[in-house]
Amino acid sequence: MLISFTKIHNKYNMNIKGIIHIGAHYGQELQEYIDNGIQKITVFEPLSKTFNILKERVSNLNADIQGYQVALGSRTGTATMNISSHGAQSSSILKPKQHLELHPDVSFNGTEEVEVHILDDYDIGDSNFINIDVQGYELEVFKGGKKTLEQIDYVYCEVNRDEVYEGNARVEELDEFLGGYGFERVETKWPETYYTWGDALYIKNKGE
Repeated sequence: MLISFTKIHNKYNMNIKGIIHIGAHYGQELQEYIDNGIQKITVFEPLSKTFNILKERVSNLNADIQGYQVALGSRTGTATMNISSHGAQSSSILKPKQHLELHPDVSFNGTEEVEVHILDDYDIGDSNFINIDVQGYELEVFKGGKKTLEQIDYVYCEVNRDEVYEGNARVEELDEFLGGYGFERVETKWPETYYTWGDALYIKNKGE
């Protein structure tokens, strides 16, 4: 996360009942969630090797954590994940484009067939915070989570200003889609001025 979870949790006095982390990788943020009093956490990670490491980490944490080895999208089926080097952190259903120029040290030399489900098919209880990092596939995930978004108050999301991955949604498209559910983008952080990807925080306007 480019923006500290603890920082935004305190700054916006968030009342988080549970977290849905989509594209959880190794679960690097899980302990920070727990340190901030979050006990209900649902994680999604499609890659088998990555999920096994995530599962091991979860087993050592004191919280109610449910994990699912699936990708999320706008419809159920299967997809080919393009696996990156550097611990597979940049892996995506989409093919890399500008990513190859922005991060020449990261290569994409492997693939893995993964199951794709939709978020609305999962019981996430009363969780109301989504952290999503799926390398340009965020909008497709949201399209499969329309019912879920109705109960979400906070979305922390990777955003793109250009085609970092082939066909990825731009930040303006996410603004428009999430705006339809009452969300406003209140924080955005880009790593450097020339970078075309970053992280953003959306908060639902309860008055809408």
